[in-house]
Formats: sequence, C-alpha cells, structure tokens
Amino acid sequence: MEKGEGDFKRKGYALRRSIMDFGMGIVIVSIGVVVLLAPKLKLNLAIDDLYRYMFFGLCILYGGFRIYRGVQKNYFND
Repeated sequence: MEKGEGDFKRKGYALRRSIMDFGMGIVIVSIGVVVLLAPKLKLNLAIDDLYRYMFFGLCILYGGFRIYRGVQKNYFND
C-alpha cells in the first residue's frame, strides 16, 4: 500500500466523520430548541420548566461541541 492510498482513505474517513458530527450536532440542537419551545408549539411535555431549560442547555452544549468537532476535522493523533 502506497502512502497516497492511505492518505486517500484517511481523508475519506475524516470527511464521513465530519458529516456525521455536523449532522448529529444539528439534530441535537434542534431537539433542544423543540423542547424549549414546546409550550408555544402546543406540545404536552410532563416536565417542569427548570428541567426543560436544563435539557435545552445540555443539548446546546453537546450539539455545539459536535458541530465544532465536525468543523475542526481533528480525528487523528498525528
């Protein structure tokens, strides 16, 4: 196996991981926004406001981290 072939595989892997991280980050942030706006969207959630805000904050943090990781594409320890 030549070095060029290995680089091609690494770039492909990094691209797939980046797309997955970016997509999952958007999904997680979207779920957080829906939970935050549930009363205005007429969704009946049986949780208190404090827990709804906490869940929204966690979704924003983790979704933002996944989007950041997808943009950085730093998947190898080289």
